[in-house]
Amino acid sequence: MTTATAPSARHGARKVRRRGDRSPAASLALHLTLIITSVIAVFPVLWVMLTSLKPAKFASTTDFFKETTFENYTNLIKDTEFLAWFGNSVIVAGLSTVIGVFVSATTGYAVSRFRFPGKRGLMWTLLVTQMFPVAVLIVPIYNIMSTMGLLNQPAGLVITYLTISVPFCAWMMKGFFDTIPREIDESGQVDGLTPFGTFWRLILPLAKPGLAVTAFYSFITAWGEVAYASAFMVGDENLTLAGGLQKFVNQYGAQWGPMTAASVLIAIPAALVFLFAQKHLVTGMSAGAVKG
Repeated sequence: MTTATAPSARHGARKVRRRGDRSPAASLALHLTLIITSVIAVFPVLWVMLTSLKPAKFASTTDFFKETTFENYTNLIKDTEFLAWFGNSVIVAGLSTVIGVFVSATTGYAVSRFRFPGKRGLMWTLLVTQMFPVAVLIVPIYNIMSTMGLLNQPAGLVITYLTISVPFCAWMMKGFFDTIPREIDESGQVDGLTPFGTFWRLILPLAKPGLAVTAFYSFITAWGEVAYASAFMVGDENLTLAGGLQKFVNQYGAQWGPMTAASVLIAIPAALVFLFAQKHLVTGMSAGAVKG
């Protein structure tokens, strides 16, 4: 009886779908969703790029390739202070990135490895400072910078941006350093290295993913920030790129040609930094979230 029913049972059993297999309908729905999502994500960027290549009279039309010209770019560079804005942004973002990475890494390592008075308070301070919105902090930071004589100075913006990026990045780096075995520190001490020597020569090379995330976040914070740059900097020659873009918008309308051209040029450095750091971004962010 067993041998007689076994073949029928085998033939009558439904085919079990392996894990990961999808039906044609599910596969079609997935691909359509990905295509629609990709179009939605790419369309605004493509619109800005194409608008920057159109004359002013066609800026608000859907004629994408009508009378294509680079006039917006040439006028932007010749007739505005764009190069000065670009230089100011490079200085501010560069200093914010370098100082932010160093301070965040050393702070994260100290909190991760050492016990010292006020450690818990420092960790809470790093966490709480991230809860304040920009609108609440502009006035008090403006008063502090005015008292210190740092208004309309790149140093004032650098310090301000460090107050934004360092708390988040230091907390993230602390979580990343927690995943690195302490035996590495002990081996450095056996070899006669100082705590900073151990950090610099042994730990830091292993922390490249976390450093990449820190550098990327610090750069993007300083490169694209608008509120502080507009409030603290006065005069065309002192503006950063984010503040300079507002010159193309007034109560009567917007100069879409130069504004879109400037937007494209502003996005290029950010894209290059992202391409440089992208292979480390997922690893660094996931590793930094392992422990708090």
